[in-house]
This record gives sequence, C-alpha cells and structure tokens, in this order.
Amino acid sequence: MNGNVLKIAHISSEVAPYSKSGGLGVVLRSLPKALHRLGHEVIVITPYYEKIIDAEAFKLEKVLADVEIKIDNMNTIKVDYWRGYLMGGLPVYFVGNRKYFGRKKKIYGSTKENRRFFVLDLAAIKLMKILEWKPDVVHCHDWHAGLVPELLKKRYGRDPFFSQAASIYTVHNLMYQFGKTWWAVPRNKRDKGTTALPSFDSEEFENINFAKRGIIHCDIINAVSEMYAREIMTKDFGEDLHRVLKNRREKLYGIVNGIDYDVYNPDKDPGLARKYNHRKVHRKKDNKKWLQEFLDLPQNPDIPIIAMVTRIAEQKGFDLLKKIIDDLVKLDLQIAILGSGEKELINFLQKARKKYPDKIGLHAHFSNKYETSFYAGSDMFLMPSRFEPCGLGQLISLRYGSVPIVRATGGLFDTIENFDPEKNTGNGFVFEKYSAKELLIAIIRALENFRHQKSWRDLIVRGMKVSSSWEIPAQKYAVLYHKAIQEKRH
Repeated sequence: MNGNVLKIAHISSEVAPYSKSGGLGVVLRSLPKALHRLGHEVIVITPYYEKIIDAEAFKLEKVLADVEIKIDNMNTIKVDYWRGYLMGGLPVYFVGNRKYFGRKKKIYGSTKENRRFFVLDLAAIKLMKILEWKPDVVHCHDWHAGLVPELLKKRYGRDPFFSQAASIYTVHNLMYQFGKTWWAVPRNKRDKGTTALPSFDSEEFENINFAKRGIIHCDIINAVSEMYAREIMTKDFGEDLHRVLKNRREKLYGIVNGIDYDVYNPDKDPGLARKYNHRKVHRKKDNKKWLQEFLDLPQNPDIPIIAMVTRIAEQKGFDLLKKIIDDLVKLDLQIAILGSGEKELINFLQKARKKYPDKIGLHAHFSNKYETSFYAGSDMFLMPSRFEPCGLGQLISLRYGSVPIVRATGGLFDTIENFDPEKNTGNGFVFEKYSAKELLIAIIRALENFRHQKSWRDLIVRGMKVSSSWEIPAQKYAVLYHKAIQEKRH
C-alpha cells in the first residue's frame, strides 16, 4: 500500500450499464468511478452475461481464454475473461462461461444460482493472481460475492499474494442471501455458516448461505445506510441473521449511497422534453406535459402528479397502495407508475388504470429510456417502502425537483427530513408507521402544501440543492477501507 492510495477490487453480480436489475448495478457503476477520481487504483469484476451484454457495442476485449479454475478436489471448469472500461483507467473484467453465464437473457433465475456465483467468486480471485494485481481491499457486494471473504481466509489464507488483502462485505438487501428464498429452506437444512463447503456437485451446495458466510468471515461489514445498519441487527429487519450481525456489531458500519451527478442531471439530461435546473424550475412544466401525454392522462399543468419509479413488489409498499387506491383517486391528483415486478401487483395496477383512466398512468415495463422523464414530469415521488436499505429513488427525485413522500425506514430515514412549513425546513414528507392510513395522511399533507406555490417552489429548490453525489460516500468508504486493513493486520 502506497500512502493513502489503495488498490481496491469490487466484485458484483451486476454493473450498469452492462448489466442491471436494480440499485446494485447502479451503485457499481458509480462508486468505483468516485473512488478512481479520488486517486485510488480500482478494478471491477462481474459475470459476462453473453445474451445480455453486447461485447461489440461496449467494445469489450477478450484478454484471457480457457483459464482453468479449481472448484474443489473433484471439479474444475474453464472461463474466459473480457475487459472493458467504466472510464479511462478503470477496467471492468468480465468472467465468461457459457454454462453458468451464457444461456439466459436474465441475470438471475437459475436453479443453480449458488454454483454460478461460486464460479464468479473463484474466478475473481484467480484473475487477480493472473494479473499480479495485489489488492489492499477486496470489496464484496451482496450475497453473490459472499464466499470471497471465506475463500481469502481459508483456501488462500496462507497464500502470500493475499496476505495483506482485507475484505469488506456490503449488505445491499439482506432479504437476498443466496440463490434460494432463505425462509423456504427447512430449518434442519439451513447453513450454519461455519462448516466446510459441501461438494460442488451436491444438492446441499444450493443451501449454502453466501450472505451469512460473508458476514462471518469478512474484516468489515457495511450496510448501505446508517439506519439500515441498525435495523438489520433487529428481528424485524434482520432476516434471521440479526444474531450473527449483533455478534459482529463492532465491525458493522453504514454508509448512504450517492447518485452519479453526470448520469442524473436535469440540466444536461438528453432524455427530457426540456432541460432545467434549480434556477429554472418553471421549465419542469414541459416535462409534466410530456408525461401526461405519454401516459394518456388529461393534460392539466395545475394538477399534481405523484410518480413511482420502482420494482413493483410488496417491499415497496404496494400492499398499502392497494388499500387506499379508491380513496386516492377521489383527490385532485394523477398517479404515474413506471416499473416491472410481481405479476399479481401488476394485474392490480392494470385493473386500477382501466377503472380510473383519468387518474392513473402505468408503464409496466421498467425502461432506462423513460426513467428520468417520470422524475422530471412529476411533482411528488412516492416511496412508502416496508423496508428500504438505502433507496436511490428519493435521491434522484430530489435532484429532479420531485418532492419525496416516504416512510421513515433505512436510507429513507437518513436522507429525507420531514417538511415543516412554519420553519421552512425539510425536503419531503415522512410518515413513520407502516400503515395505509398514515400513508394517505402523508399524501394529503403533500397535496395541501402543493397549493401554496411559493413555499412549494422553495421546497423543490432546497431539495435540488441537496448534495447526494458519490463524492462524500466515496471518501467515507476510503476511511472504511483503512479500518478493514487495520482489522486484517490485527
């Protein structure tokens, strides 16, 4: 390690713009770039999904072919490595294997998910050795990279190449712990996290809890917000790992994600009907008109639009929305929803759209092309999540001048302050209890304040001026990396 400059390897199942199913891919596009800008030497390692990633379009180069990876004493497989660049000097390496990463047009959904990402973990470690790229820190993101800390500690524990390498395991969403739904595994078959790994060929391998092992074996654990770091040590949010996390509480930290200000910038966004900034908020109305046209809603500049840009899932508060939808549509508003997800919830939204065509607009296919247009065209952004590790939607909505309405949980608690009209403080509307009634009250409160256009404009401008870039989180991660290195040495 040279002074404060670190060599940092990120391992993740997805990295935007190459592969993305949600916030994880977005974080992996932005955090490495922010660390690179701070002067650190960074690489990213991720799978090469052949049917998703266009190697030619992204100008990927195959740098290694038919590299043999030892899986266990009985199994070896061969992988290829490709290379692209997130930005100049910041390479992304892709692990290619047709059987595990080349057969489907989806990132996830195999019956052998654990095997797939164990291949990624082993191939990532192998790559660093081949490149003679000796890391100071190996940053493992979510369950898919969860076996890396154990491998570094056990299989490579006496390898001088990794003797100084510290590991950090980041919890992006504790609900997802390995390739199955964790609560569906019978108790007597659940992974203790401390036994030797079973044979790669055995069915038992698919019950191995990658997240649990990552938490147990890494040098430092962190969650993607300070509140979520506290919440996951409780039974309500800990997804049956709260005791393990409490046992390692001295090693657990929280850092709120940022957003990439080059990607999310209403003043330069090529996808908007009209660009604007906090000094030209009046231009937002052209984006509102576009959104109403796009969703076939009545065009009225004075009616408030509440947007949701989200994965359509129970976690995101749609069960609350179902309970109050008939009351909501009686109010002077329009609802604009962009997202994909659970079939039952999408069916409900489609029926609601058909029943209330002047009130509800739905685009039930997530689209990067239209994402920021929903933020730019809306007056408010709804995020009533049951739990929310960090949340990027509320940060993007502030950037685009769409006032957040959120529940006080996880990263939403850390980033959104309840609006106080008397003191003229706060940047959104916050409710605490996870109930349909409290959600409805928060929405009504926002609609009432919308009527006072001068103070509402002040609220928009204050939100747009909030700094949610990756610069500060990246600096906090650099400090955390040094802590991990000290832990490793001790």
